[in-house]
Amino acid sequence: MNVIKKAALLLLSVVLLISISACSFGSSKDTIRVSEVTRSIFYAPFYAAISQGFFEEEGIDLELTTTWGGDNTMTSLLSDGADIALVGAETSIYVYAQGATDPAINFAQLTQSDGTFLVSREQLDSFEWEDLKGSTFLGQRTGGMPQMVGEHVLRQHGIDPHNDLQLIQNIDFGNIPSAFASGTGDFVQLFEPQASLFENEGIGHIVASFGTESGSVPYTVFMAKQSYMGEEKEKLEAFTRALYKAQTWVDEQPVDVVAEAIVSFFEDTDVELIAQVVERYRSQGSYATSPLLQPEAWDNLQLIMDEAGELPQQVDYDELVNTSIAESATN
Repeated sequence: MNVIKKAALLLLSVVLLISISACSFGSSKDTIRVSEVTRSIFYAPFYAAISQGFFEEEGIDLELTTTWGGDNTMTSLLSDGADIALVGAETSIYVYAQGATDPAINFAQLTQSDGTFLVSREQLDSFEWEDLKGSTFLGQRTGGMPQMVGEHVLRQHGIDPHNDLQLIQNIDFGNIPSAFASGTGDFVQLFEPQASLFENEGIGHIVASFGTESGSVPYTVFMAKQSYMGEEKEKLEAFTRALYKAQTWVDEQPVDVVAEAIVSFFEDTDVELIAQVVERYRSQGSYATSPLLQPEAWDNLQLIMDEAGELPQQVDYDELVNTSIAESATN
């Protein structure tokens, strides 16, 4: 082999090596760590984004941790244990009011209404909100968003939650269903799938939706610290594009297809029950079909918090909501 051929082969080898290295580098994924406040069928579009590979399509390697509770979730975000928090938008207001130098900014909405239902122990042929007067009502814990929404809806229907009925709020969130099943309360405020499960088993009967009654609220959102948003805007745009794909997909697919797509996230729940819950949430518009958080929903959130005496201060929409990422993703 002459010198020219050797040189040509060497050059070809170098080119191939560079090409392989470049392809390898280009295929590497960006890791994004997400802390979710709980595991819930209420978050179906998020899990669909994972199971359908939408995050992978956007070059994202997602690391998901369930932190069980708003305080734990925000601590994870603010201490850099997570890049993104999936939690109620009200937590960003609490953090801001405490004088955070690097506040949590809401950039994508997942659910746009409350996710709880009013369940009656007795079968009521024609439910009226007046039926709650004089009853024993097993509500959610004080200070939580479900409780604030619950009281807001009662007031809308002319019911004083602290004088017109016996309100029980001293039971831990996880024990509320078992307390009702064991005989406590004439009515109870429950999340899915417990509400549908109780109805299927004849323990209770769903008579109203707090989500329908309370209107549009940024109930569960994705938020990131302001500093992270400035440094990793492209990552967040890719994340939100994947989310938007999933929101559209869940809105368009048959409920049984959606249930099959997310059943692996709920190993102890029958796929038929998941489909029933997805249908209920989707039919009442609980799942946001766009990641864009609207100003009217933000105002409604603060109204509900203020009525409950839990709003530390009014915060302008533009202060804690970044719309540019959602707008980029949906365009």
